Amino acid sequence: MDIWTIPFIIVVIIISTICILSVQKSSRAVGILNEKDAAMPEAIEDHPFTLNPIFWIILVATLFVGIIIFYYAFSFR
Repeated sequence: MDIWTIPFIIVVIIISTICILSVQKSSRAVGILNEKDAAMPEAIEDHPFTLNPIFWIILVATLFVGIIIFYYAFSFR
């Protein structure tokens, strides 16, 4: 399990960065949403799920777990 310590730390750093950036964006968005004439950005209107940090965190965690599964599945051959 020692070989997965560094990759796990990297994944935790990536997930933490996603969380911190999403909190910063949401705090800025509160100020924008308080304005009455603020329009939704076109990128959010077209693809509302791409900017959702939960999906990005699930994607990163799934990729990491998938790499671990494939590593152990093919290492015993």
